[in-house]
Amino acid sequence: MKNNKTKIETKSLELLNAVISQQEHQEDLYIQMAKQEIGENIPNLNNQINDELDSLNRGIENINVALKTTEEMKDELKARNKDIKGNLPSNTEIDYVESISNHFAKGINLYKILLIMIIGSFLGVIIEMMFCFVKYGYIESRTCTVIGPFNIVYGLGATFLSVFLYKYRNRGNGLSFVGGFIVGSVVEYLCSYFQELMFGSTSWDYSAMPFNLNGRICLMYSVFWGILGVLWIKDIYPLMSKWILKIPNKIGKIFTIAMTVFLIFDYCLSGVVVFRWMNRQQGNVSENKIEETIDEIYPDEKMEKIYPNLVFKK
Repeated sequence: MKNNKTKIETKSLELLNAVISQQEHQEDLYIQMAKQEIGENIPNLNNQINDELDSLNRGIENINVALKTTEEMKDELKARNKDIKGNLPSNTEIDYVESISNHFAKGINLYKILLIMIIGSFLGVIIEMMFCFVKYGYIESRTCTVIGPFNIVYGLGATFLSVFLYKYRNRGNGLSFVGGFIVGSVVEYLCSYFQELMFGSTSWDYSAMPFNLNGRICLMYSVFWGILGVLWIKDIYPLMSKWILKIPNKIGKIFTIAMTVFLIFDYCLSGVVVFRWMNRQQGNVSENKIEETIDEIYPDEKMEKIYPNLVFKK
């Protein structure tokens, strides 16, 4: 079988020969250093040594950059080769199709990010409800909105995983795992922190779990986030991107903008309703028509069904 050498392999052999030649040159330099030490005058030897050291340092820097880049190229080639052999579309395929198209949501632009937020907010709720049914045998709401099954935690998780892991979509799984571990943990912690800060409530508490941080995140679920990072950027993201590419530009732009406006309204309304629910828990009666309407449409019984795991801290 013919062994086709890459340019890097050919140049690396030249580099190896250059290193051997440099070693021979330095052997001569060592002799001059020894002669100077026993009293012989060697003109400009110190300058020559300093020049050699500076040159070697620059050479090391160049070699380190070349080595790092070559390792990245090797990792990407292996990852792409593995990804294209799977049953799902690969990022390599999506990248190529997007590069030759004029699609409104190509790459990781604003439209794509908004669509990911929308889809992630919806699919996250559906998947967790299914998981709850399989594990416990009943359907329980996992939404954070009062209109429709949407949860901003999943939406933000999907969005930040996509944005921060996009650069590594064609690299090995290790980078995606570490990225998912960090991004998911930060998103989960901040969502829990701001929920408690704004509403004095929590929707999850990992205080009983080992290696937790303020009960907001724990090692086990951070590992799950890492695994999700790999599955997301390697499988779910390219599959979702392939679906998105089928959406016509005009319809897609209108849909994305309309759904974004709707979700902003839904999240704001949900915040107001939950805030009013919190006040009711504290014994505060309605003081105006708006609060009376909220109390009528969203009584405690309904709110407990929408947010079964929400607990107000005293």
